[in-house]
Amino acid sequence: MAGRLEGQVAFITGAARGQGRSHALTLAREGCDIIAVDVSKQVETVPYDTATAEDLAETVRQVEALDRRIVAGDVDVRDLQGLTEFVDRGVAELGRLDIVLANAGISTPAPTLEMDEETWDTMIEINLTGVWKTIKASVPHIIEGGRGGSVVITSSLAALYANPNTAHYSAAKAGLVMLSKILAKELAPQSIRVNTVHPTTVATDMILNEPTYKLFRPDLEHPTREDFEEAAKTLNALPIAAMEPSDISNAILYLVTDAGRYVTGTTHVVDAGGSL
Repeated sequence: MAGRLEGQVAFITGAARGQGRSHALTLAREGCDIIAVDVSKQVETVPYDTATAEDLAETVRQVEALDRRIVAGDVDVRDLQGLTEFVDRGVAELGRLDIVLANAGISTPAPTLEMDEETWDTMIEINLTGVWKTIKASVPHIIEGGRGGSVVITSSLAALYANPNTAHYSAAKAGLVMLSKILAKELAPQSIRVNTVHPTTVATDMILNEPTYKLFRPDLEHPTREDFEEAAKTLNALPIAAMEPSDISNAILYLVTDAGRYVTGTTHVVDAGGSL
């Protein structure tokens, strides 16, 4: 039986692991071919290990195991020329573009008045400007196809709910909301829908590391994952500490298929009640 995205092509940033890999596999299972990018060089200012070339190769392996095509490359979302050239190549090889998932992002928790300028600038360049560059490099291909399409931008519960030590992260994620809404208005005549998705904590490498544990448990010198989960559970109304990447992928699947064909300009919250 044909999948809900049979014959379509999606461009996904931050696809080497975590949510990005989950999104790639979820869409591939529905018949979608994938254009995937991530950066293998350690991102400056980030206190945990960022993705590797081996991580992206594993995403490729898993997508191909689903009998889907994938074009993957090492491209930084801060590099507009690199993004543009890679998407052009991917579309030339796979024949079209229908979906863009602007997923790449970093986390660098720090007190607002103590973080250095590089920490602030790198956050904004990747988590906000990098999304604009992703869209600028890719969405013209959806417009050219003339079939309509869907863009989903990964924002965060942090765009809607204030937590200490995340001013730069929250500012970037909140900026994505209005970027999305304005794009939704601009692209509606071409039947291209644009939405943001807002997860609470998700069990990925961006969250499961000591700097994030310390953000949740500043009372402990070396908090463990168990310590983190104890605190994280207090943020959600439902009795969980963190969701799985697939929970966000399933929400995105709704937004990019015909099930969400009239949904645009929304902030799609998947937060286990964290914003209540």
